[in-house]
Amino acid sequence: MAGATLAAARFPAAVALLRTRRSPVVAVPLAPSGLRHHRRSVAMAAGAAPSPIPASDPLPKGSDLFFRSVLSNMQKVYLSRNPTAEKILDLVHSYDGDHICFDHFAFRTFGVDGYGINSLAEFFTDFGYESREELRFPAKKLRALWFSPPNNDGYTRAGIYGPLPRIFISELLVDELSAPSQEIIRKYIKTSANGNKYAVLASTFGELTWEKPTYSDFQVLSRESEYAGWTLVNGYALNHATVSTHRLESDIRSISKFNKFVEDNGFKLNTEGGILKVSPDGLLQQSSTVADSSLFTFADGITESIPRSYIEFAERLPLPQFRDLQDEEVCTICHECIDYSVLVCFLSFIIHTWKVYFQASR
Repeated sequence: MAGATLAAARFPAAVALLRTRRSPVVAVPLAPSGLRHHRRSVAMAAGAAPSPIPASDPLPKGSDLFFRSVLSNMQKVYLSRNPTAEKILDLVHSYDGDHICFDHFAFRTFGVDGYGINSLAEFFTDFGYESREELRFPAKKLRALWFSPPNNDGYTRAGIYGPLPRIFISELLVDELSAPSQEIIRKYIKTSANGNKYAVLASTFGELTWEKPTYSDFQVLSRESEYAGWTLVNGYALNHATVSTHRLESDIRSISKFNKFVEDNGFKLNTEGGILKVSPDGLLQQSSTVADSSLFTFADGITESIPRSYIEFAERLPLPQFRDLQDEEVCTICHECIDYSVLVCFLSFIIHTWKVYFQASR
């Protein structure tokens, strides 16, 4: 500890602030030659020596390659249904280059008969993700958990092959809905057999594990809960992805400039609750597009527009004690707004929910 204190005194710019779920803040000295841009860094376990930085990024192998391939296919389904997200990602790539990384992915589930959070969560925990805080929203009858990714050491690429995203999974508390809505959801769950065991497979292929619903059932659920209606027709598909703007390399890495860039190119941002949603400590700022919709042919032959998804953008700011440092002087920045990101994400989701609900009820 004395050595760490001395090193920190001699090289104040070479100290990484680390915070774990149960551990206090720990200062870990890093050799000046080991400093890297914080956009290309990974969080280290508290007290552990920094891993050597490879001369070039390794390609994923084995289980890591498999896991990232699954995420990639989930993303393909998401982009195929949400043209706005795909167009914005293409636009950012053409302007900033291959530097797009994801902050988190979000999924929705029915919290009944094993079809809730755990039906998806086990896949992620099997590949190194850790369960974090639980959030509850009684008014919306929702429960959620977020999961932190395993060590991303050595991966500084972009997209799915860059730093792994956090995972956010929510579930609708079906038992708290009205009797008609409960009956509808349970009716479709019964047609799924053991589909909850293959939730990840369903998400990867963009398929429902239950029978295609009727339009009347969709309407009944949507009137009571937009979340229920969305999940009935979209199943385990990726609900939304969030881009980390601070990992970009150009001037649009600032979310205020990023928002202007998106709007100047003809895309509409969600203004409900204000374009910018800010965490309580001010260190996380998020915005998002308006959700896309597409035509869907229901089991009774009726074709109508259904809600799909939106894309979100997030900028994480350095802790106050690191604000005066240059980017290249900071190796790792972890701050408490990591937890707030889930709250801000969920608040954004609530806003989208109410907006879609009121539009549908007009």
